[in-house]
Amino acid sequence: MNELLSKLSSYNVFNYLLPGVVFAFLASEMFHYPLPQRDILTVAFLCYFLGLVVTRFGSLVIEPLLKKLSFVEFAEYKDFVTASNKDSKLEVLSEVNNTYRTLASLFSLLLLLKLYFALEEKFVPQLRAWDATILGMLLLLMFLLSYRKQTSYITSRIKANR
Repeated sequence: MNELLSKLSSYNVFNYLLPGVVFAFLASEMFHYPLPQRDILTVAFLCYFLGLVVTRFGSLVIEPLLKKLSFVEFAEYKDFVTASNKDSKLEVLSEVNNTYRTLASLFSLLLLLKLYFALEEKFVPQLRAWDATILGMLLLLMFLLSYRKQTSYITSRIKANR
C-alpha cells in the first residue's frame, strides 16, 4: 500500500484522490448514500475513481461552459507547449488551475445530484429503478468524450513538437 501511495503524483492526489474523498464524504452527508467500507484499498480506489469522474466532468462540461461564457480564456495549445519548455513553473500553475476547475466541478455535480434527486422524488419516482442504467450511460458517454479529448491533446502536442 505504501508503494502504491508513493507512486501517486501531486496531480493525482489533488485532482483525483482529494476531490473523490471530498465528493464521497459530502454526497454521503447530503444524500445519505454511505461509501462502501470493505477495506482501505477499495475505499481508496473508489474515491480515486469518483475524483476521476469529477475531474472529467470539469474538463468536458465546466471548462467549455466557462470558455463559452468568456469567464476564462485559454492560450493556444501550441503556445502552451512552447512556453512550458521555457518556464517550468507553468506546469505547476496549470496543475493548480486544474485543481480549481475540479473543485468547481465537484460542487456543481453535488448541486446537480441534489436537483436530480429532488426532481426524481417529486415528478418521476419511477426513475429510481433506472438510476444505475442512467449513471452507466452517462459515464460511458463521459469517458468516450474524454478519450476523444485526450487523443486530441496528444495529437496537438505531437504537432507542436515537430
